[in-house]
Amino acid sequence: MTLTKNLENMLATGNDSAMLRFGLGSAYFSNKQYQLAIPHLQKCIDMDDSHSAAYKLLGQAQMKLGLSEQAKATLKVGLEKAIQN
Repeated sequence: MTLTKNLENMLATGNDSAMLRFGLGSAYFSNKQYQLAIPHLQKCIDMDDSHSAAYKLLGQAQMKLGLSEQAKATLKVGLEKAIQN
């Protein structure tokens, strides 16, 4: 069973958390499945807006899909959050 499948199964059983969402987003990103990574990374940020690595990976996924304006906004907010912490 793949990592993404294992993590999706955990999510399906109700074990939702920012770390699980980051793990899923990261796994999808590593598999070059950027469209699938984005909602999990966004949910991670929604759950924990201080998770600077999620902003970075979300911005990178957005850039890979040609969403440069969204990526710019995401990375700007992520940098601001990282400086605050």
